[in-house]
Amino acid sequence: MQTPRIAPGRFKELGPINWALWQVLSRGAGVPDAHLFSTLGRTGGLFRGWLHYSGRLMPGGKLSRHDCELVILRVAQLRDCEYEMDHHIRLGKRAGVTPEILERVRQGPSADGWNHKHRALLTAVDAQVTSKDIDDPTWAALAQHYDEHRLIEIVLLISQYDGLATTIKTLRIQRDR
Repeated sequence: MQTPRIAPGRFKELGPINWALWQVLSRGAGVPDAHLFSTLGRTGGLFRGWLHYSGRLMPGGKLSRHDCELVILRVAQLRDCEYEMDHHIRLGKRAGVTPEILERVRQGPSADGWNHKHRALLTAVDAQVTSKDIDDPTWAALAQHYDEHRLIEIVLLISQYDGLATTIKTLRIQRDR
C-alpha cells in the first residue's frame, strides 16, 4: 500500500461546508472516512463543483442506475481502481448488480450472458478507456439502444470515472476500510 500523496483533510483543511459534506457523504457510503471526499474536499469550492457535476451524471442522469453501475464497475476493473470498485460494488447491489453480473463485468463484454444492449455498452466502455475513442461500429451498436442524450451521457460518465480513477491513483488515495 502506497502512502497518500495528500493526507485526507479534517475540519481545518476542509472548512465548515466541505467538512459537513464529507461527514454526510461518508455516512452515505457506510464508512467513517470516505477518503476520496476528505482528500478532494481540501480544494474548497472546486470540490463542490466537482460533486455537482458528478451528481448530475450519477445518480442524477437519465441513464438507468443499473447501466451507470455497469459502466463504472467496468471502468474500475479496466483501470484496476480498487477504491472505485469497492464503492460501486456496494452501490451496484442497490441497482441490481448481482454477484453473477459483477463477475461478468470483470470478464468484460465478451462474457456469456450479456444481452445486446449491455454487450454494446461494455464494448463502448472498453473502447473509450483503452483508446480514448469509440469506433464507428461500436458506436452504431450502442446507438441502437440509447438516444442521443444518453449516448452523450455515457461518454461523459466513462470519462468522469476514468478521470476519477486517474485522480485516485495519482493522489494514492487509500481504500476506505
